[in-house]
Amino acid sequence: MTEDTQPTDAQTMKSFIRELARKNRVAQKNKDAISLEICHKFTALPAYAAAKTVMWYVDAGSEVRTRHTLPEALTHGKRVIVPWCIVETNELELFWLEDMSELVEGAYKILEPKADLRDLSAKKVQPEELDLVMVPGTAFDQRGGRMGQGKGYYDRLLSRARPDAPLVALSFDCQIFEEIPVAAHDVFMDQVLTESRTIIGKGRAGK
Repeated sequence: MTEDTQPTDAQTMKSFIRELARKNRVAQKNKDAISLEICHKFTALPAYAAAKTVMWYVDAGSEVRTRHTLPEALTHGKRVIVPWCIVETNELELFWLEDMSELVEGAYKILEPKADLRDLSAKKVQPEELDLVMVPGTAFDQRGGRMGQGKGYYDRLLSRARPDAPLVALSFDCQIFEEIPVAAHDVFMDQVLTESRTIIGKGRAGK
């Protein structure tokens, strides 16, 4: 990217970075093997060992793939929580996952809880119950800044997580930028894990 092609206003820059990050992520080779490495970095964190209730995202499209590690996570003696999207409102709900058979392909071709299980009170979880939160994203920067799909549903969910519950993003190296524009509602990550790096972010205290 040259100075002549560098966008100048924040919104154009966000669109430019989002498109470039998506292209980079789609082009990423060996996604399964690298995703396993990144997921194992997550489960090796001291915060993971200490947590009793952990949110995992279920990968969609070209995101770092979690679905191959989720079955293993279910054997770790923790409550594994997964988000699912209410399409009409773009709001995320949380579900206590106890077996992979409870998931089916739903909105945006993402694995999500079966419809007949979602409203069971024993399966519903509030963001405040999470001890550790795994976060997906399109692009990240050196400060832990995050860029999602542009609909803000993760920002709304993360704003309700407890301040002492670390927010840890998973990313391929190709999704990391020096700095991305952030808005007032954007939430900074505590850590961003890639195949080669662990970025310590500003977290929510850095806003």
